Amino acid sequence: MKSMNPKVDFFFNKAKKWQEELEQLRMIVLECGLTEELKWGCPCYTFQKSNIVLIHVFKEYCALLFFKGALLNDAHGILIQQTKNVQSARQIRFTGVREIVELAPIVKAYIYEAIEVEKAGLKVDLKKTEDFSVPGEFQSKLDHIPALKTAFNALTPGRQRGYLFYFSQPKQSKTRETRVEKCMQQILDGKGLDD
Repeated sequence: MKSMNPKVDFFFNKAKKWQEELEQLRMIVLECGLTEELKWGCPCYTFQKSNIVLIHVFKEYCALLFFKGALLNDAHGILIQQTKNVQSARQIRFTGVREIVELAPIVKAYIYEAIEVEKAGLKVDLKKTEDFSVPGEFQSKLDHIPALKTAFNALTPGRQRGYLFYFSQPKQSKTRETRVEKCMQQILDGKGLDD
């Protein structure tokens, strides 16, 4: 079993909810021989510097997030895709200590499988930017404003995907149009949605 990283202790100590559940998950993961680190303010467990699993909390549950969960077998059907747009990661959600204790052998098997996926160098086939549809409201602007098209094409693929996803979310055309209008200057400035 790997040792606890003191830099991560604060996460477990500050938890007001899910305290017992988090401690139990921590023990299970460490028993699998992963290295405990702090990333994105959460306990992250790595194998040879590659992220394998992360512990995080929400109001209704705490969870183990497998970075390449989409590649796991999931023989027990317990992995959850957070949203339809999450391409690689999958969660196992927990709402009580007893549930964690009962699932511990299965959780360990999933962790060991995730380690094997990493050792094998497997990668999730992510959707490419061109696989995302361009909402008509944005396409119209790109067609009529050459500088916007040039600026958008100069953005990194991740920034392009971020905008395309953001623009295509609303059901109503008026809302999509408003989002496009609001972001045009940011695109022209070469910035991503969250820059």
